[in-house]
Amino acid sequence: MTTTQKINVDGVNVFYREAGHSNAPVFLLLHGFPSSSFQYRNLITKLATKYRVIAPDLPGFGFTEVPENLNYKYTFENLSQTIIKFTHTLNLTQFAIYIFDYGAPTGLSLALSRPDAITAIVSQNGNAFEEGLGEFWGSIRRYWEDPSKEKRDSIRFLLTMDLTKLQYCGGEANPDAVPPETYHLDQALLDRPGNAEIQLDLFLDYRNNVALYPKFHQYFREREPPLLAIWGKNDPIFIPPGANAFRTALPKAEVHLVDGGHFALENHLEEIHGKIIAFMDKIGL
Repeated sequence: MTTTQKINVDGVNVFYREAGHSNAPVFLLLHGFPSSSFQYRNLITKLATKYRVIAPDLPGFGFTEVPENLNYKYTFENLSQTIIKFTHTLNLTQFAIYIFDYGAPTGLSLALSRPDAITAIVSQNGNAFEEGLGEFWGSIRRYWEDPSKEKRDSIRFLLTMDLTKLQYCGGEANPDAVPPETYHLDQALLDRPGNAEIQLDLFLDYRNNVALYPKFHQYFREREPPLLAIWGKNDPIFIPPGANAFRTALPKAEVHLVDGGHFALENHLEEIHGKIIAFMDKIGL
């Protein structure tokens, strides 16, 4: 049974889903844009037969609440700090991480901060290399170069239903098999008052994640964490070369491509779950 809870982390009421036995090895699932821990609803159930699974909503997403009087600044550094403190608040001493999209820089910053806590990494379209940035990033890169109001307004289309649905259905052979409540829930939460500005701030700040890539690579080389990169190969946002690039820093990294898009779990849950379990069994977790 998956339960939903909230816990106060420095004034942020972090919403999270949890399942599995309290004494089982911990698997921390970190979601991406524009979703929440809801994207892992089916994976949580499957992993919970063997692991204690914990999936928080990042600040600005899902059902995590950030009081206005906290004056929280929406940067990836702050998102990462909230998640780092979340792991301490829950007394998580060791855990594997599943990173996807925005969950990748958040989870890898967590790894930099707590390298001894990380037992394994599963990266599902969770990028850490320049090679993985697809053409989707063109308009965002222009915003990085010129963060004017004009450029900021020019990328508001990324917050529309058309783009939210495209992220779920693009690259899928059977897009009609994607439950429509997935992208409708994401869009409803994106459309909350003030949320658009939060997302635009994060789009701008993403450039600082790219600047951290060399530190992530150094962490891979020095710590050699067991890593599985499992990728929707038709994802236009984080493209397959990003998956293969992990081997440049981690020669023993396992790479597997599924015939899907960005939110590959929706149509490829069984395949992805099977690869995760085989990987975890192989490394003794």
